[in-house]
Amino acid sequence: MSLEENIAIVYRLAEAINEKDLDALDDIMANDFVDLDQNLNGLESFKKYESMFLQGFPDMHLTVKDIVAKGDRVWIRSEITATNTGEFRGLPPTGNKIIFKNFMIWRIINGKIAERESQVWDFMDFYKKLGIIKYTETGKKLFPEK
Repeated sequence: MSLEENIAIVYRLAEAINEKDLDALDDIMANDFVDLDQNLNGLESFKKYESMFLQGFPDMHLTVKDIVAKGDRVWIRSEITATNTGEFRGLPPTGNKIIFKNFMIWRIINGKIAERESQVWDFMDFYKKLGIIKYTETGKKLFPEK
């Protein structure tokens, strides 16, 4: 696969997630997909993970800010916006709007996404924005709001 084709596959993944079309992932991702950070094994496991996010954040939107490809890997820097209007990880909706940024490395094999090697995002900030984690008075002094 060319670098341009690999990049196009990752853009198709973002589009499928934004359209909430998890069935489209069948054509984009390998059945034996592996997510090394979230310990997901198999396409169905990834679909279940994404479905959990979409249940809690039905308006979730992923924007690819930067994309770079080399060999069989595609790196993206992205921004996700969403509103917590549904249950998430057993917690009731907060109604909070969030924006969080992340970096992901996707590995493409035979025209399908086979692996997510790295996923870097600040889950502490994510849970803070949801209102699930609150700073103590000491925490507020050490880490003032921006």
